[in-house]
Amino acid sequence: MKNIVLFVVFILGVVLVQFAQGQTADDIINKYIDARGGKDKIKAVQSLYMEGSRQMMGNEIPVKITIVAGKLYRTDFEFSGTNYYTIVTPTAGWSFTPRSPSVETIPADRLKTMQGQLDLAGALIDYASKGNKVELLPKSTVNGNDNNNIKLTMPDGKSITYSIDVKTNLLTETRTMASGMGPDGKSVEREVITDYSDYKAFDGILFPQTIANPGTGQGGGSTTFDKIELNKPVDESMYKPSK
Repeated sequence: MKNIVLFVVFILGVVLVQFAQGQTADDIINKYIDARGGKDKIKAVQSLYMEGSRQMMGNEIPVKITIVAGKLYRTDFEFSGTNYYTIVTPTAGWSFTPRSPSVETIPADRLKTMQGQLDLAGALIDYASKGNKVELLPKSTVNGNDNNNIKLTMPDGKSITYSIDVKTNLLTETRTMASGMGPDGKSVEREVITDYSDYKAFDGILFPQTIANPGTGQGGGSTTFDKIELNKPVDESMYKPSK
């Protein structure tokens, strides 16, 4: 009897191992999409409005993000009593930040990278039809939990690694390379890590209420959203700079 039990346990172990090894990138992506609410619901969202505050360099900065699928990505924030913003559209982009006294046109190369944010559904949904390719990477541990890792490569060669929690099937972290300004004022490539947590359902779709960039300096900080609205009408004035 003991041998039979051991044999059954052995067979189950082999099956489970084969199942784990047999998972594909598509399997993991589909589980992530389903965990968030399903492809149909996610693709039905045409506009997203998020409002909250960002903790950065000891300051709490009010932040508003407005996205219209394929048309607009806009961030507004208030600092030292002044309203600043970044606007990205399919054809142009502008920024008004504490670094500059006036509105600046976003350079074409940087704009092209930022335009990925116009994809409201996210690069993983219908990735193949967007020209993206995916690759299943070895598992890793993020915040003490096992995560599956998917590397997505875009047509322009840029890649993003998505870490998806094995138990919840929700996104916990992304890693990508981005251009930034070094200490000497010159442009440098650096890895940008973004953490996602505190998921909450809005109209049947899960969104992370906390998005953080670990590290110190101007790139580090954490944003917590206390207001998220879907399919809210967006005024045409939001598409152009106000100054």
